[in-house]
Amino acid sequence: MRKIILAFVMAVLPGLGFAAGGNVHLEEVDIDLNNKQSLQRGAKLFVNYCLSCHSAQYMRYNRMGRDLGLTDDQVKENLMFAGDKVGETMKIAMPSEKAETWFGTAPPDLSVIARAKGKDYLYTYLTGFYLDDSRATGVNNVALQNAAMPHVMWDLEGLKAPIYKTVVGPEGEEHQVIDDYKYMTKGKMSPAEFDAAMRDLTAYMVYMGEPIQQTRKTIGIWVLLFLFVLFVVSYYLKKEYWKDVH
Repeated sequence: MRKIILAFVMAVLPGLGFAAGGNVHLEEVDIDLNNKQSLQRGAKLFVNYCLSCHSAQYMRYNRMGRDLGLTDDQVKENLMFAGDKVGETMKIAMPSEKAETWFGTAPPDLSVIARAKGKDYLYTYLTGFYLDDSRATGVNNVALQNAAMPHVMWDLEGLKAPIYKTVVGPEGEEHQVIDDYKYMTKGKMSPAEFDAAMRDLTAYMVYMGEPIQQTRKTIGIWVLLFLFVLFVVSYYLKKEYWKDVH
């Protein structure tokens, strides 16, 4: 019994540590992985703004195109800027050692970042850049303080400054938190348009983390239906075989 309890504690400790590791409020995001137009828009944003520094080496261009309803020619024309063959994985040309010198740390591969962090974290991160003069990049991020990544989509969103408010903690201590933002420069998109674009990008990254998940869920439903039918048939077979046994 003690071994079972110990195994359970060891299993849940990593989750508890992650939950206790940060107190950032994550914005909830509603995405639809069945909306291929949304995923296509997200893929376009990903290859234009993310793929220059971050690889996605477990995703192939042709797999992405097939799942998103695009032909190989459409993928080559619109979504391939770092590869020559449609069967290649989504790698980058920037050497990791150079990236570490330039940014202080090598940008991580984003293939399964959605599975590691969750969709709400990604959406909060993508929409959470704000001006901070103390940072070398000029910006900070509400989801990941002192992030090395600059706000690469500032031209779409514009640049915003935080508006702080003072809150009182459970022990009477006061500290400041971001209450709202004030836009200092305008972007190519309105706030609503940028928000929708980041939902599309988040949806694409969630898809990329597990491309088979929609098929898996469908198969799971059919498996459960099969098991239910099998249970009914097995039950009546059992009654038939055992009806003369008293």
